[in-house]
Amino acid sequence: MGLRSVLLASRPGDEGHGTRLAQTAADIAKPANARVVVGQIFTKEEYKNSVTSLGFDDKSDVTPEQLASKHRTLRNIVDELDSQGIDYELNTATGPHADTIVNLAADADLTVIGGKNRTPAGKALFGSATQKVLLSAPCPVVFVRREH
Repeated sequence: MGLRSVLLASRPGDEGHGTRLAQTAADIAKPANARVVVGQIFTKEEYKNSVTSLGFDDKSDVTPEQLASKHRTLRNIVDELDSQGIDYELNTATGPHADTIVNLAADADLTVIGGKNRTPAGKALFGSATQKVLLSAPCPVVFVRREH
């Protein structure tokens, strides 16, 4: 069984990191001719704030494509995947970051996520969605460290 689907999981806070995440997903997906699923994960509050701050009518149903057209991280990801000729689809999901990413990863052969270094005390106090995904995802996970 080959690599058919790569989940590229992105969330608020990945601003400035989207192109690097997309490059990593493309480097993995392209040789296997795999499809990339770009999952933009929001908590309910983050989604509501994004829809409002990007100028959408908060009563409308915003499609992933509409959100991507205005959201900087998604735009960077889509631009990079387009430039590399990668087959992809957009999926906007709401819920707790780690749980939602793990649920989306159930349909993927590999997941690409980003994050930053955190101290042990920071993880203990605030938790770590990335750590939970690394430990709980049903498929292999590639971690792309955010550059300083």
